[in-house]
Amino acid sequence: MVAHSINYIAHTATDAMVLRRARGDTALAQSIRRAIDLIRRSAEHPLSLTEAAEVLGVHKSTALRILQTLESARFVRRTGAGTYVLGSGVIELSELALGSMDLRQFAAAHLRALQRETSHTVHLAQLTGDEIIYIDKVDSPAFDAVKLPSRVGRAVSIYASAVGKTILAYLPPEERGRLLSHVVFERFTSTTFADHDSLEAELARIRKNGWATDDGEHDAYVMCVAAPIRDSRGLVVAAASITAIEVIASLDKLKSSLPLLLETADRISYELGYTPSSASPDHSDHDETPANDRVD
Repeated sequence: MVAHSINYIAHTATDAMVLRRARGDTALAQSIRRAIDLIRRSAEHPLSLTEAAEVLGVHKSTALRILQTLESARFVRRTGAGTYVLGSGVIELSELALGSMDLRQFAAAHLRALQRETSHTVHLAQLTGDEIIYIDKVDSPAFDAVKLPSRVGRAVSIYASAVGKTILAYLPPEERGRLLSHVVFERFTSTTFADHDSLEAELARIRKNGWATDDGEHDAYVMCVAAPIRDSRGLVVAAASITAIEVIASLDKLKSSLPLLLETADRISYELGYTPSSASPDHSDHDETPANDRVD
């Protein structure tokens, strides 16, 4: 009898737990659906706090907290009138999704050809919001036992990486300054450009040369060279790179592949609609060096 009662209690408790979990999952899904509906409504017309609370089905104080969370992610924006409209974060995400898909699609064959020709790992990185993100990576099958720490979708140091410095170098000065204003410089290795002045000097060299290097600036054992990729306006929108650990290829060895890398970057840029005559006015205080003159 006691054992039966214990079993009954245990089963009842388990059923109750499952029910609570199911209810919790349902409530969470419902909250997400309402938040999505709120973002959609904000795209249609400005929403007052009262309207937002009605859409969410919550009290005004709760609605305000949700709106503040969405505002911090720039999914909504509070106007001077106190209403909420669609934020720039949603627009940026949609543009990034479309742009990244196009960029990866146009670059894929060229990146894989570059990897086959050099036998080293190849990356494609793009500025996403305030971060530089790897959007494609072609690993080297020749060195399968040695895996680099980079991952598609992962952010890379904006000032201690070849792709980061490449993109940073060609940004308009005001945009570059805005991004660097959020950076807390850290000396990862002895070769890191760990202050604003030394980094700016490095970026000037990159603009002069038309390519960048990473001499173990974040991870001492990782070497890399990178080149800019331009869109139809002539703006640098991404960077391609060749990477290896130092025991496999020194920086000088990687630099010997610069002509292939630059040619690959030019081909991807062409796929994106870039021709030298389509370049926009220079925003980086730099006169573009022709591709054929960039490497000694």
